[in-house]
Amino acid sequence: MAEKILVLGGIRSGKTALAEQVAGESGAAVTYVATATAGDDEMARRIRRHQSLRPDEWGLVEEPVSLGRVLDSQPTGVCLLVDCMSLWLSNLLQSGDQTLDMEKNRFIEGLGGYAGPVVIVSNEVGLGTIGMDPLTRRFCDELGLLNQALAEVCDRVLMSVAGLPLTLKAPA
Repeated sequence: MAEKILVLGGIRSGKTALAEQVAGESGAAVTYVATATAGDDEMARRIRRHQSLRPDEWGLVEEPVSLGRVLDSQPTGVCLLVDCMSLWLSNLLQSGDQTLDMEKNRFIEGLGGYAGPVVIVSNEVGLGTIGMDPLTRRFCDELGLLNQALAEVCDRVLMSVAGLPLTLKAPA
C-alpha cells in the first residue's frame, strides 16, 4: 500500500507548497484534487494563482464534497494531492449534518483502500483563539477532530511552520 501523508499548517505557513513538493517526489503521476469553489472574485484569483503554480502534467479533479468518490474513481497508483480539508469541511457543513458524517466517513475509510500515495493538506486550528460565534467554534471543533482522524490513518504527518517542515509522525 502506498504512503498516506497529512500536511498541516496555519494560513500562509507553506503547507500547500510542502504538500506539492512531497507529491512531486512520490514518483507517481500526480492528480491535484481541489476542494475549493470560487464563491467570489478574490477566491477565484486565489484558485487561478494555485493553478498557475502547478506543473502542467499534473491532472486536476475539482470536487467540493465527495472525496470518497474521487478515491474510488482514480487509476491505480496515481498520487492524489487533496487540497484542502478546511475548504472541504466548509462545503460539508453547508451541506448538512447527514452529508457531513457520510462524506467524512467515506473519505477516511477509503484512504486505507486507495492503492496510490495520497497527500492531504489541512489547516491546523488548535493553535488559535476560540471563535466568537457558534459556527466558527463548530468549524474548529470539526476540523480538529477530522485532523485527528486523518493523522491516525496516515503513515506520515508533517507540519509546516513559516515554510519549514516539521515531522510529527513518521513510519516506524
